Amino acid sequence: MLYAVLKALHVLGAVLFLGTGLGSAWYMLRADLSGDLRVMAWVHREIVLADWVFTVPSGVLIPATGLWMVLGFGMPLSTPWILWGLAGYTLAGLCWVPAAGLQIRMTRLIEAGLAEGQTRAAQLDPAFERARRWWLALGFPAFLAAAGTVWVMVSKWTPGG
Repeated sequence: MLYAVLKALHVLGAVLFLGTGLGSAWYMLRADLSGDLRVMAWVHREIVLADWVFTVPSGVLIPATGLWMVLGFGMPLSTPWILWGLAGYTLAGLCWVPAAGLQIRMTRLIEAGLAEGQTRAAQLDPAFERARRWWLALGFPAFLAAAGTVWVMVSKWTPGG
């Protein structure tokens, strides 16, 4: 019974992690394409909030439940699909952490623009566009690594196997 609960929580964590990431990217893209700083400010603030409410807890839940299942139920940590899963999760996290910092920076730049009376994205400090490009550059590999990790874990994929 405990194993089934841990596995369900593990899967829920993966769904929240991937879903929040994909939803954040979609709504940020849509808001930024609007060019309206009021829309952008609201969406960017909500994305930062969603990271704290969904991404961070799921990012803790995934390794906690995964390692509990591995160590608590006799699976060797050296099992290839587990190692590949850990590697993919680590890569996703290494991309996500700086992207989250960039998201906060972009939100502050938008809010600073609004405080200065700006209304359009084109009026923002050029640092916003640089941060946005880095956010996207980190977001794609983070999402692909996380999605690939789900595939590795579900299929129990092993190179050559």
